[in-house]
Amino acid sequence: MIARADLSDLPAIVHPNATFRSPVAINPYRSADALVLALRTVLQVFQDFTYHRQAVTPDGLSVVLEFGANVADKTVKGIDFIRFDEAGRIVDFEVMMRPLNGVQTLAAEMGRRLGDVLPSFKVKG
Repeated sequence: MIARADLSDLPAIVHPNATFRSPVAINPYRSADALVLALRTVLQVFQDFTYHRQAVTPDGLSVVLEFGANVADKTVKGIDFIRFDEAGRIVDFEVMMRPLNGVQTLAAEMGRRLGDVLPSFKVKG
């Protein structure tokens, strides 16, 4: 899916109440729509996105993926922490990234594209 940059099948594997934890937001977002929207948009913003390493828990319900990408003129490195339910649907997706200037560049571009939509999915408090 990611290698093809085609996330059309993503909604089918995301739990309706999935939680998305952004590297630029304190409170998480809770809904499949928020997660799918964020991932589709970030793949448009990232250039040269690639996964480098992965680790999977013995039960297969959690995976950690190390990635690299470019955002405008910045190179970023990050980790995706993904947890699945017994049916194989994503229930939690957390992203951590560095360096700060790359995260700030990503935040600005994601805000420009989604600033009026994504906040409505935030978990309050």
